[in-house]
Amino acid sequence: MAGGVIATGSGSEQDFPAKLTLQVFICTAIAAFGGLMFGYDIGISGGVTGMDDFLLKFFPNVYVKKNHAHENNYCKFDDEYLQLFTSSLYLAAIVASGGASLMCKKYGRKPTMQAASIFFFIGAILNVSAMNLPMLILGRLFLGAGVGCGNQLLITVGILVANCVNYFTSNIKNYGWRISLGGAAVPAVILLVGSFAIVETPTSLIERGKKEKGLKTLKRIRGVDDVQKEFEEMVRATEVANQIKHPFRELMKKPSIPPMICGTIIHVFQQFTGINVVMFYAPVLFQTMGFGSSASLLSAVITGTVNSLSTVIAIFTVDKAGRKKLLVFGALICMVAQCTIGFILKKYLTETSKVPNSIAKVVVLLICVYVNGFAWSWGPLGWLISSEVFPLETRTSGYFFAVATNMLCTFIIAQAFLSMLCHMRAYIYFFFAAWLIVMSIFVMAMLPETKGVPLDEMVERVWKKHWFWKSFFKSSDIERPKAMVQLEHQEKPNH
Repeated sequence: MAGGVIATGSGSEQDFPAKLTLQVFICTAIAAFGGLMFGYDIGISGGVTGMDDFLLKFFPNVYVKKNHAHENNYCKFDDEYLQLFTSSLYLAAIVASGGASLMCKKYGRKPTMQAASIFFFIGAILNVSAMNLPMLILGRLFLGAGVGCGNQLLITVGILVANCVNYFTSNIKNYGWRISLGGAAVPAVILLVGSFAIVETPTSLIERGKKEKGLKTLKRIRGVDDVQKEFEEMVRATEVANQIKHPFRELMKKPSIPPMICGTIIHVFQQFTGINVVMFYAPVLFQTMGFGSSASLLSAVITGTVNSLSTVIAIFTVDKAGRKKLLVFGALICMVAQCTIGFILKKYLTETSKVPNSIAKVVVLLICVYVNGFAWSWGPLGWLISSEVFPLETRTSGYFFAVATNMLCTFIIAQAFLSMLCHMRAYIYFFFAAWLIVMSIFVMAMLPETKGVPLDEMVERVWKKHWFWKSFFKSSDIERPKAMVQLEHQEKPNH
């Protein structure tokens, strides 16, 4: 398909000769497995923690509590090591994301992708062959080292695949959990093998002084020889970008505070919607209400399907409705669902009783409503907004802090939730509902709308016109480097 439009950020779209080549298709498909790999691991942990064989081998105390009728329903799975099994991945991911950024800059994206897939493969092998708890946790740490930023839609697909795998392996005696955990090796192997079929990006090659190879790669990706103009744009942008020697220092300057706060707090709020409670522990939650193991896993498959399908909505509405409207509306839907679930469980789920079957089905429906509200709002938009609000001089460093914040909050929620459920019982849903109110107020009052705003105009059109953030951009402030203004005009993204 000829005549593609490539946005280069020169202030307007420029028509560069291009074709949809096989290399572009391969690169897109292989990169997508990074998201699927991450999603699979999110979904798989909650399923195996509900399998009796897995609990008996690694968490016998939880197994005993789960299978005793007199045990408090809300406290059956309250175990700090069981929570560590889920949360440990995200501690490793925080450290690994910083290392990946440095490796990518020095060696390129291709070897970084290969290293990530190797780490993930090692983690999967350690988990599938785990003989004790330390080996199991070590495997999770390796998985965390292999986790990278992924496509939100592919993450949800990965979660759905994991839920389906858990459903079919739950009835395999003694080693069903090994199949589930070992399944993580499949996307890792595909990513590793596929990485040898893709080329390094032209920009990465230029950054490392390999201009001639970068030019050849650009021709191969575009499928045409007339790429000189685009190549020169890349070279100029790279040269100006290299003038920024200390990007992390830029984050400490006053004008960097507004995007830093908005770009990171959006990830705090994303996790405190409570979504990963559902994604990590859905089968556990359903078993708490009295579902059997198979019914719990089937319910998780249903919510995973809703998650995947609902994410598509954001793709078609984000640039029409705007970021703020979707965030607020999504938060309201999630809040209503959370509060309703809380009231139902407060009334029907006591310490020892089971929720009536008809009521339990209503709760599953409400969780689907909640997941739907999140999947087209806070799920994808949290990542999108943090990629938009940072100017180029702090974009890499700022986005790193945003990702690290997300992983840290994910760790906190995963590590604390089962204990919180035990102590707060049904009120845990009101806890997350309260956070949804707070984040809705923040979005309406403090978060600027970034829809349709080019990167080079973000300061003038957004921050300097905001009722509160404009105070951070006074005339006495040091002007932004001329080089950065030039670079922003060259690197303006296609919204």
